[in-house]
Formats: sequence, C-alpha cells, structure tokens
Amino acid sequence: MDVTDAAPFYGVPPIESDDSCLSDCNSDEDNGAIPSDDDSSTDEDHDWKDGATARSTGGVTTRRTSAAASRTWEEVAWDAAPQQNSAKHFPAWQGVLSDADESREPVQYFRDFFDADLLETVAQQSNLYCAQENANSALKLDQGELEQFIGTVLYMSVVHLPRLRMYWSSECRVPQVADVMSRDRFEEITKFLHFNDNNNMAANGKDKLFKIRPVVDSLLRKFRALPQDRMLLIGEQIVPFKGRSTLKQYLPKRPHRWGYKIFVLCDVKGLVHSFDVFTGKTDPEPGDPDIGANGNIVVKLAQAIHRPANHLLYFDHGFASVDLFAALAAKGVPALGTVQQSQLQGCRFSADADMKERGRGTFEEKRVVLDGAEIRAVKWLDSRGVIVASNFAGAHSVSRVKRWDKRLKHNVFVTCPSIVGLHHKFLGGVHALDALIASHRIQIRSKKYYHRFFFHFVDMVVVNSWLLYRRDCDSLDVPRKEQKDLLAFRTSVAQALCMQFSEISSVKREPPSPDVDRDFQKKKYRGPTRALPTLEVRSDAVGHWPAVVSERQRCKLSQCKGQSVYKCSKCNVHLCLNKNKNCFGEFHK
Repeated sequence: MDVTDAAPFYGVPPIESDDSCLSDCNSDEDNGAIPSDDDSSTDEDHDWKDGATARSTGGVTTRRTSAAASRTWEEVAWDAAPQQNSAKHFPAWQGVLSDADESREPVQYFRDFFDADLLETVAQQSNLYCAQENANSALKLDQGELEQFIGTVLYMSVVHLPRLRMYWSSECRVPQVADVMSRDRFEEITKFLHFNDNNNMAANGKDKLFKIRPVVDSLLRKFRALPQDRMLLIGEQIVPFKGRSTLKQYLPKRPHRWGYKIFVLCDVKGLVHSFDVFTGKTDPEPGDPDIGANGNIVVKLAQAIHRPANHLLYFDHGFASVDLFAALAAKGVPALGTVQQSQLQGCRFSADADMKERGRGTFEEKRVVLDGAEIRAVKWLDSRGVIVASNFAGAHSVSRVKRWDKRLKHNVFVTCPSIVGLHHKFLGGVHALDALIASHRIQIRSKKYYHRFFFHFVDMVVVNSWLLYRRDCDSLDVPRKEQKDLLAFRTSVAQALCMQFSEISSVKREPPSPDVDRDFQKKKYRGPTRALPTLEVRSDAVGHWPAVVSERQRCKLSQCKGQSVYKCSKCNVHLCLNKNKNCFGEFHK
C-alpha cells in the first residue's frame, strides 16, 4: 500500500529487524539478493567500472574524469519528494503487442528466422568451401539436407550421448538421428559447414566475425523487427568455448568461465531483440560521446528500441554510470539500473551500519543535473544497502513489502521506494534466457569458433521461437496445459526439420533378387544390426520366453543360418526352436 500521509522519513523509522535476508526466505542467494554497493571489489566480468574511465593510448593510460565529478549532488527530503518528482516524467506504456490471428506450428516460428534465403546462403558457402579445400570432391549440400542436419543437431541436444558416433552405434543407436542421416554424411557436413567466402576475408580483415557475419546480420535484422514489450534489459551472456580463439574471454565468476561474450537486449522473459558479440575495443557510435566500453555497448543496443519513450531500459552496475544515464536521457530513453557507490562521483550515502540504526527499510535519495538531464539515485536498506539510479524515476512514492524477520519468526512489512519496486520487476531477462538455453544446449564439439557461434544462434532462435509461440497462445487464450513446453517445442521443431519434405520411411525387406547391383545398394544403405544382449543378461534365466511373430528373420545364434519366427521376448532376437534345432536353449546358456 502507498504511504501518502506520513511524517518525514528519518523521524519515523519502519519496523526494525535483525533479518539478514532480502526476500521472504533465509538465503540472500536463493532470492536474487542484490550485492552490496559499498563493496570496493571490482567485477572481472566487465571491462571498467565507471568512476573515471581508463583508456590506453600508445601504452600510456589516461583517465577521463566524468563531468559529474564536478557536479553537486542535492539531497532530496522525503516529504518534498512528491513535489520534486512529477508523475508526468514517468513514461506511459502506449505500445500494444499484436495479437495472433491463428495458432502456428512450432517449425513455422523457427523458419521465420532460419528462412530459405539464410539456408541457401549457408548451403552455397559450404559447397564453395568444400570445392576450395578439395577440387576433386563436391559436398552437394542443398537447403533440405541442411534442415535435416539442423534437425539432427537439435535431436542430439535432447538425447545427449558422450560421443558423437554413439548415435549411430549398434549399442546406443538413436533412430531419430541415424535413420535421417548417415554418420559419414553428418561428419562431412560438419567438416565443411561454412558461412562466408574466405577469398573476401582480406577486404574485411578488421571484421573478427567475418566467417559468421551473414548469419549474424540475418538474425539481427529479424530480431530487431519483433514486437517489443515495455520492459527491456541489457545484459551479457557467455557462449561456452575452450578452444583457441582471440575472442575467447575468461570470466572466473561465471558458471562457464571460458567462452565468448555476447551483449544482449531482451525483455524480462528472455526474448532477444538485439545482440552484439564482444570482439575487443568498443568504440562509440558516430556522433555519440565516448562514455566507456560498456556504456558504448548500451547506447549501441538501445538504438534497436522502437519508440524509446514508450519503453523502460534496465541494466546492472556493470554497465551503469552517470554519463550513461545522461546520454540515454539525451536520446529520450528512460533508463534504470543498479549502481555502486564508486560510480556516483561526488555522491555520498550513509554507510549500511548507520542506516541499520534507523531500521530496515530506510532509504536516502539524491539528485544531480548533468547536461540538462536530472539523474536520481536512491539507496535503500533491506538486508544490505542497494543503490538504484534512474533518469526518470525517484522515490516520490513508497509502498510496503513483505519480508521475513528471523528474530521475530514471522513476516513483517518494510517500506520500499517506488524506484526499487520498479527494479524488482526487471528480474529475469538475460538470466532467464541463459537458463532456457542451458536446459538443452547443443554440445557439438568443434575447434572452429564460427561453428560454436552458429550452434548457439540455433539455440537462441529456438528459445525466441518458443517465447513467441507462448505469446501467441496467450493472446488466443490457449490454456497453459495445452501449450508445449520448451522441450516438447524443441522436439517438434527437430522432427519437422528431419521429416517434413523429406523421403524418410521404413522400407520393408523384399524377397531376394537376382539383381546383384540392387542387392549391393540395399546392403550398403542398410542400418546396423541389432545389438545382442550381454552374456549376463542372456543367462540370467529370468523372463526369457519364446514368442511367435509374423516376421521371419535370421537366427542370431552363431554358426546358424536358419530363419525362424520365434523370438525371445526379453532379448528381442530371433532364434530357431523346432524338433531339429534348439538354438533358443543354446543361446541362453
């Protein structure tokens, strides 16, 4: 409930508590507690922390002091905040997400991104690369077979085996993969999978993503055209990779410490609208000021926002700076994000120990005007202090949030500023995207960096397609129980890519033919024989019963060339069983 009639805040502290939790349980980590902003340690995941930005020129490091360092931060009294925070500055949501006319199949969402033009480009470049490597061989890869290749890769992400060749082995054969494409053909396509002409690399020597550039440009164009929700986030994700590459980053605080870094613009559910692969130094866009590496990334990704005044942009303390908030305000982008004390030059909040004396829920608000933009910062104490800054919102209204008190052993209500409550609504985003991708990640090993990027983009497209599918189902009022989850959606896409528009069927065995060539071709493309059970299984004397089947097959006992209609119900093999032969008994000894 909003607190609209109260005394000045510092004179009426909220209920005091010894609780050390940010949320409704006893663990800060489990509830996404925000790290303390008084912590002086640096984060290795980011290139700089914006107090003063360090830039290296010719081996000499220079520091660019922010213009905000000379600005004076004014303290905003809580009782004066309603007058100083006008509601008209809060952006109103004027956009409307388009409703779906009808439900579509999962593979149709996938093909919106991997369309015929992109698949044709990949097939042509792969055929060209094969000819460049060996003029005497031809890959002959077409669009249909490339779809089958992607479908088998998606099946492999669902049914994961430790070695690639085990999908075709007799012991662990996966029909959804082995029946679609032979092992040698799969390895040949993987070997020559290519996306750009190497002969043009010299003219684009500065582009470190040249070999994957057609895929990146095609997906970016389609991601940016998607309808956008009101709340958007910018974060970074890691593509796991341990091979040799100049683009590889080492981030010791991440679950995957080695890999490629990608900056992503997405909504709170994880739907990607734009991305930028980190390739080294990030220069500002033409006409924009240089506000540091991560600040330039935010400004660059914010250009993909449709009608920025209708959206809210969030980022964490790894990107935030006073200069960034001012730059986004100049472009009309309402921005919000957590910051650290060192990133607010000239601004000093009370220490956590002093705020704890006033009680849990205490907050302080300060503001500064930089380049005509008013920037507000609010420090709120829950279990620890957290600072949230914004170029459009402040603590002009407060509410009561429920928290667990460890000392009193029951829930208590704590005062919470509106800017912090708005920050809590942005939880998810890139972390939700990472969780969805990691649930069934494609794990095809390759030393080529562009292969790792391609498979990651396939995972990203599947997640985007599923989120769009869920959005359309919600607009059509389809019950959640009838909607496909991500695993069922992924399997449906893989099945459609492998079987749709392809001649795949179980061929019945025909009687022997005198045509030697035709018999040879049938034997050549015949699948591997059924694996025999181990000796321990055959001799356990449990559940081995003869069953009569309609199909007659070769007896599986060694040195026996007879055919039988009797089959072991447990071993699933045909064995002779008549008055002249008892291969069934010999097989199970």
